[in-house]
Amino acid sequence: MNWQFTGYELTDETVRQDLNVVTALLRSTYWAADRPQSVMERSMRNSLCFGLFHEAVQIGFARVVSDFATVGYLCDVVIADGHRGKGVGKWMLNCILEHPQLKGCRIDLFTKDAQEFYRAFGFGPHRYTNMVRYPPSTSSTAS
Repeated sequence: MNWQFTGYELTDETVRQDLNVVTALLRSTYWAADRPQSVMERSMRNSLCFGLFHEAVQIGFARVVSDFATVGYLCDVVIADGHRGKGVGKWMLNCILEHPQLKGCRIDLFTKDAQEFYRAFGFGPHRYTNMVRYPPSTSSTAS
């Protein structure tokens, strides 16, 4: 699918995702700064990915891990600095949450610093205690 918004395009077309751009974007974040590109590539292959483009240049990315029936996990949402604060992130998130394959799913999300942004889209505390199991080779601060 493709969506348009004042000079921006969002697509879920796998072939349009630029691994090098996605790697650079994610390396600028606190949660994926040290993630190897090979891991990023594998995670992209196994997720519904969204590329954000401005004038044919990829400037954003997000992905959802899902069974497309009951649950999805929204992660790796990132937009290049020069494009933030223009309403593009809100538009992008609206498109993702209205995606036909995700509309019936509960969407999970973890964020350290963007709670207010996501709260406007209906995100809030889980009604049950959250738990997570990290792989033995990572610390409890990993994402």
